[in-house]
Amino acid sequence: MEITFTPIGYVENEFDLPGPVGEMQKSVSRIVVREELAEGLEGIEKFKKLLVVFHFHLAPKSYQLRQHPRGDRSRPKRGVFALRSPHRPNPIGVTVVDLVAVEGNVLVVRGLDAINGTPVLDIKPFV
Repeated sequence: MEITFTPIGYVENEFDLPGPVGEMQKSVSRIVVREELAEGLEGIEKFKKLLVVFHFHLAPKSYQLRQHPRGDRSRPKRGVFALRSPHRPNPIGVTVVDLVAVEGNVLVVRGLDAINGTPVLDIKPFV
């Protein structure tokens, strides 16, 4: 079975390539939601945290079921489902972020570990 998603928007930030996780999590990103979907953001400002679902669009199509965490060969391999690696059977990422501001169809967030241009598939309140 094949499943197809259409992104609802994309990420804007300073990271064109993955950076140190701590640095990415401290930085502010913008999630630009497609204009025709902006009405769907109504009420989102009531939440402090959001769950962002995105596509690892630059991840290679190949993956291994057991990988070294962060590619660090000094660490023992673990199963891909026990890692946050972008190298997975379905290259989908999820991150809980802090909502900083809502500016029309743009969400300003802190804590997103996705790079500039990443397609966003969905946003949900985190409760």
